[in-house]
Amino acid sequence: MFKVGDLVQPKKGGPKYEVLDVQGELLFCTPRSILTGETVTLKAEDVALYKEDGDFGVC
Repeated sequence: MFKVGDLVQPKKGGPKYEVLDVQGELLFCTPRSILTGETVTLKAEDVALYKEDGDFGVC
């Protein structure tokens, strides 16, 4: 469903992330707003593809 390079956002809201790696249902991502190289692990079921509607990202 998700692939490397996708932009995702938690369904409950929050920052957008870029997917760096996909391993089964786990997504290894980096926040797009922080350039520190920090990575987070998210469950695929908890995120949606990021899209913008005006000035806001919506899931």
